[in-house]
Amino acid sequence: MEKQFLIDDLKSGESWRMFKIMGEFVDGIENLHDVGPAVSIFGSARTKPKDPNYKKAEELAALLAKNNFSVITGGGEGIMEAANKGAAEAGGTSIGLNIILPFEQQPNPYANIQLEFKYFFIRKVMFVKYAQAYIIMPGGFGTLDELFEAVTLIQTKRIQPFPVILVGSDYWGGLFEWIKARLLTDKMISEEDIDILQVMDDPEEIVAFLKKMVIL
Repeated sequence: MEKQFLIDDLKSGESWRMFKIMGEFVDGIENLHDVGPAVSIFGSARTKPKDPNYKKAEELAALLAKNNFSVITGGGEGIMEAANKGAAEAGGTSIGLNIILPFEQQPNPYANIQLEFKYFFIRKVMFVKYAQAYIIMPGGFGTLDELFEAVTLIQTKRIQPFPVILVGSDYWGGLFEWIKARLLTDKMISEEDIDILQVMDDPEEIVAFLKKMVIL
């Protein structure tokens, strides 16, 4: 009897979790539905304000805002903070999709639209659903996760293709060359899959490229 009560309690907990998941989806859709053309920017939460990559993310986000793009980040520190700051101070829409973690992730004060998520997968849906491009600044495992999630969805045609830009040839060049040397050579991917990725350095060049690729 005690075992049955435990099973019933677990079932009830799973059912209520579904309502929480639905609530996060509804909250995200209601708040982001009208953001207009947007670019999701990813990168390390550990990047400090004096780091050149912080400055570059801030400059890039400001240029995007001045060219009528909304900027979406993970809402935390480091590159995310830099991008939210650049967009907000340029007068643009600066969106932070914060994730609740036991360490490291704290919401930055620069997002003028701030949402909080418990579930990673819902947050990922929002990054993709409202983005016309992905910009990948230097980062760690979380950044790589977002990068390859987007590339896989484009490759398998689960979403419409959009630009995926790796910012920093010094940082990403080795990975890009490895993808070509191993994945492509070993026929793990096809030639057209390589075209999903762009490696670029200059913020003005990146924004000019996006303006050609994205309908504003």
